[in-house]
Amino acid sequence: MAASRFPDLPRFPAGAELAEALTDAACRLHETSTPDSTLDAAVRLTVDLVPGAEHAGISVIERDNRRQTLAWTDEVVRAAEDGRPEPGTQPYWHRLWTVPVAEVEDSEGDEGADALSGLGLRSVLSLRLRADRRRLTVLTAYARKPRAFDESALRVGRLFTAHVGIALDSATVREQLTEAMRTRDLIGQATGILMERMDMDASGAFDSLVRASQRENVKLRDLARRIVDAHETP
Repeated sequence: MAASRFPDLPRFPAGAELAEALTDAACRLHETSTPDSTLDAAVRLTVDLVPGAEHAGISVIERDNRRQTLAWTDEVVRAAEDGRPEPGTQPYWHRLWTVPVAEVEDSEGDEGADALSGLGLRSVLSLRLRADRRRLTVLTAYARKPRAFDESALRVGRLFTAHVGIALDSATVREQLTEAMRTRDLIGQATGILMERMDMDASGAFDSLVRASQRENVKLRDLARRIVDAHETP
């Protein structure tokens, strides 16, 4: 079993204690600084919160059933999620295109999950985090015994994924704003350099930067970085 990074978090409280544990988990998720760190915290918290969970992962699933793991508690999760389904079979996660939850009670004998039993993973609880026409983002809990996830696990899992989705959106917005600020400052520096070098005003320097970006088919921020780096090089 994966070691918890949050040993002080209750394993599976009920009632008011469950609400308190979910609030605590939500606070920890919102303390993360980037989408990647939010995903990493989410899989660790899944093992602590969801009854029966021993391992967890978050992955992106494409329409053709290709799957890429974004965060995982240990290597057995990567092995489980990076494997390709057998030709002619529908993996269990294919159900998530039409329903928010997909379960495997026992991977032995389940045609869409046979590979899991070879990894020692018998039970699966997979929940949608995000969905659009092209891809799904999915949180999945795994256990080594069959029928490990009951109605309590499903209830906690769905509540928790709602918190993860909100925290992930917040982290994404924060990262985008930070990148926008950095890009603005960088473009401002490049514009100032062109103003000095080409003896033009701010508007003319910026227009020149934009035209060069289009002509060279280079992103504006990348071109600005080149100009600033070249100016700073002795």
